[in-house]
Amino acid sequence: MKTTEELTLLFRARGRKVTAQRQCIFRALQGDVTHPTADTVYSRAKREMETISLKTVYQTLNELAAMGEIAALDIGTGTTRFDPNVEKGHHHLVCWSCGKVRDLHADFSFLTVPEGGEEGFELGSAEVVFRGTCADCRGSHRLVGASRRRRRAVGTVGTVGTVGTEVAEPGDVVLNSRRTRRKIQWQN
Repeated sequence: MKTTEELTLLFRARGRKVTAQRQCIFRALQGDVTHPTADTVYSRAKREMETISLKTVYQTLNELAAMGEIAALDIGTGTTRFDPNVEKGHHHLVCWSCGKVRDLHADFSFLTVPEGGEEGFELGSAEVVFRGTCADCRGSHRLVGASRRRRRAVGTVGTVGTVGTEVAEPGDVVLNSRRTRRKIQWQN
């Protein structure tokens, strides 16, 4: 990602206003490898500038994305994530449990769509997303629904619910055994 000074010059060159709030947002993104949400950027910026608004953060992030300076990612975590690393093409690793997103630098240029498989699409790019459980979550969350030996994760619990007869708490990894498929019944 460009430096705060470079982004300031770029905004000015494109006729956009450069405010103290925008520069604060630029600084909040510097060196970030976590693919933050707008709320995360807002929290960081608010520590430096109490008067900054969430609307300003969203507008600035969307302008940066429109300019190609960051990428807005929808990778199934429930919120848009913003990736400041746009200099080199890459893919992503996503944790099922906590939603952590990390860059994966790997060459998948050999992947192709089979002849006739385009379904009428004119293809432009491809992104590979690997999903699994990060090291932090493997050690901290209990697993619900299957033994640890024969588990296959299928999602995470966002609110209190039940898996079979077990109570699942927010953050628990809901699992599927190879023999049975258990449904989550959410409590209101």
